Amino acid sequence: MRGTKVPLIVTKMITQEQVKQIVENALEGTTAFIVDVVVKPGNAIMIILDDDAGINIDFCVTISRKIEENLDRDVEDYSLEVSSAGIGNPFKVPRQYQKAIGKNIEIVLKDGQKFIGTLMTVAQDGIFISLEKSNKKGKNKTKTPEQDDQNPKFIPMESIKQTKEIVKFK
Repeated sequence: MRGTKVPLIVTKMITQEQVKQIVENALEGTTAFIVDVVVKPGNAIMIILDDDAGINIDFCVTISRKIEENLDRDVEDYSLEVSSAGIGNPFKVPRQYQKAIGKNIEIVLKDGQKFIGTLMTVAQDGIFISLEKSNKKGKNKTKTPEQDDQNPKFIPMESIKQTKEIVKFK
């Protein structure tokens, strides 16, 4: 079939900025906030939300529906996933630090140092944590965590590579 032209199918790419604006509008009037918006090739949209009081599945469904109202699958096909930020996942936005005040966190610095402790306060340029220290006992060198509340450590935000909340079971 010489000379036959095959129609070229062009799919429009949904932009991260477009999705972020839709999500921000959907969150108006709530205390929830955006942790991350990712649009992968093929219009695979992933949205991670958080709230000081936590996010439940019903809230994710509501936000998902509001997003779907603003995107037309006939014009641009997409997949959509709306979820909450999980414990153990690295912090991505400064507001997550505020939410974690009083909770146990693990911090890895850009130079490889690692700290575990309780997040005490958050400043614009860094955080203060009460470090967990270990007491070594006997041959087993059993570690008993203790908090050093008298000497909180200041860690500049610029030196932090990763921070995540950790759950400790007693």
